[in-house]
Amino acid sequence: MRPVSAVLSPLQRRLRWARVLLRPAAGEQTLPLAEVPESVAIIMDGNGRWARERRLPIGAGHRAGAETLKKIVRYASDRKVGYLTVYSFSTENWSRPEAEVIGLMDMFVELIDGELDELHAEKVRMRFIGRRDQLSHELQRQIARSEQLTAGNDGMRFVVAMNYGGRNEIVDAARRFVAECGPDAGEDEFGRLMYDPELRDPELVIRTSGEHRLSNFLLWQSAYSELYFSERLWPQFTTDDFEEALRSYAGRERRFGGR
Repeated sequence: MRPVSAVLSPLQRRLRWARVLLRPAAGEQTLPLAEVPESVAIIMDGNGRWARERRLPIGAGHRAGAETLKKIVRYASDRKVGYLTVYSFSTENWSRPEAEVIGLMDMFVELIDGELDELHAEKVRMRFIGRRDQLSHELQRQIARSEQLTAGNDGMRFVVAMNYGGRNEIVDAARRFVAECGPDAGEDEFGRLMYDPELRDPELVIRTSGEHRLSNFLLWQSAYSELYFSERLWPQFTTDDFEEALRSYAGRERRFGGR
């Protein structure tokens, strides 16, 4: 009889080895699945500083950050996080040097094209939020392709905030609210006008690099989110760090304004 690995496809073998590499070491503490938040959001900060500390081009920092993201997405899926939302490019990031922006856009196209089949095999459902009409035609095409291919998947919902700004999202929703809703409409109706009305408000928002602010990220959805700040630069952030953030969340008491 042939070993099981002999009948697996190359993609399946890759996924199996990813599981082995990401599995917690013997004796390592992991949070019980019942205590893992359903929705987690991450502000991935520190790629530029990571590169500068190593005297590398900024683009090297972004690519190192992309490798970190791949590991965290897989790990979050394994930990049964229902929704993972990441801040990949903000509306304010257009003010960065042109070469850096062009490099980022090219990298986003490459990442989606290179990772989509694996994410689909993992049953991950992809969604992009933000003003995508300002993105390149090729990037818009890859975004649409990823959403269409994974639309029927029932695994983790992976939401990428691309050319996203929390204030813009609220303004866009307000315009529709005035046009579509009556005077008795309230928060529930307004919330359904966000870029992704199916996105569950994050219970936990993680920010790396030691900064302590939301930077225009999910302003409506994070009204009662627990915030976790890591000193690590994003390319240094590990699955152990992610697990520590989950443990920190589990130790908090959420009262939503009550006592």
